[in-house]
Amino acid sequence: MYTFKKEERLCNKKLIDELFHNGSSFLCYPIQVSWLFTDFTGHYPVQVVFSVPKRRFNHATDRNLIKRRTRETYRRYKQDHLYATLNAAGKKIVLSVGYIGKEIASYDLAEKKMLKLLKLLSAEIAK
Repeated sequence: MYTFKKEERLCNKKLIDELFHNGSSFLCYPIQVSWLFTDFTGHYPVQVVFSVPKRRFNHATDRNLIKRRTRETYRRYKQDHLYATLNAAGKKIVLSVGYIGKEIASYDLAEKKMLKLLKLLSAEIAK
């Protein structure tokens, strides 16, 4: 229930391209979210990709730390805040979570912002 498996990760380059060209987005600083309704095959209602720009964080260890924190908070709260809404609506989405902040956020801040953006995304989907 609270896992993050390979099938939940967005790896298809065509879907990623379509997401950034045709998807909707919003900002919940320091995280920017892009999402798009699609019909992909799979057991999970969401496929997600996490990104941190090399331009702002030159060291790979910093980028990995930020991605690890955002993935962990997503893994913990996706079931209650996002999957329930999508399963009720019978929809599937692809999602991009990009970190655009200038400083490395603490885990508490990442957790708070992830909860906020999952609630905003659920409200957008429910419309």
